[in-house]
Amino acid sequence: MNLHVQHLGSGPDLVMLHGWGLHGGVFTTLAELLASRFRISIIDMPGHGRSPPPQATLDLTSLSEMVASVAPSHATWLGWSLGGMVAAQLALTAPARVEKLILVNSSPRFVTAADWPCAMNPVVLDGFALELHEDYHGTLERFLSLQIAPGTAEGRHNLRQLREMVLQFPTPTAQALRDGLAILRTADLRTQFSSLRLPALLVLGERDRLVPAAVGPAVHNLLATARIEVIKGAGHVPFLSHQRQFLTAVSAFLEDIHD
Repeated sequence: MNLHVQHLGSGPDLVMLHGWGLHGGVFTTLAELLASRFRISIIDMPGHGRSPPPQATLDLTSLSEMVASVAPSHATWLGWSLGGMVAAQLALTAPARVEKLILVNSSPRFVTAADWPCAMNPVVLDGFALELHEDYHGTLERFLSLQIAPGTAEGRHNLRQLREMVLQFPTPTAQALRDGLAILRTADLRTQFSSLRLPALLVLGERDRLVPAAVGPAVHNLLATARIEVIKGAGHVPFLSHQRQFLTAVSAFLEDIHD
């Protein structure tokens, strides 16, 4: 399958992967700000944005392989939310392909467990999966509303931005959305995380309702070399809501390595 890839800029390769229900267009401004220093590849995952729908059910392994098939052979990978889990999976299975890893509002396990309390209640994701059959657009809208910091004018503005981005292209296919929810519901990379041997940055939003910022110390326990940055006041989309702080954190991480 030929996934859609947008290229811009020049320099070391930097791949960007979006989250569930969105597309690579969410990174347009961020990519433009980094394009003077990096050759950026923004990939639309199967059934999202301008990429064709999957021909079979995808799990985390097959999704990461599909994305890798259209990516540079060696790059820094920046993955947001579900895209972060895909990037982490690739770093675990094909470490030679991933030079550095930037996880944005992402986690090795998205749902709670007895030993993993700082995550989403799995009942919420189960509800989204059931509602997809009855109210496809309404389910996507409710998920988008969870991504902003509630009760602020900035949050309302970010929600409008996300809605407009979704409408730039045909909405994601139902199969792609179901597969993505299943991955978020079942994937667990915690046991493998400590085997990562690469520079890693985890960016979290202080007010994120999907990936709580409190997961930071737990991730650091799994991967002691990871740098953890929590952006004050941010929800699930800090690269939109707190662009300056986000760019500062990411740039500092990249400059430590390239300068």
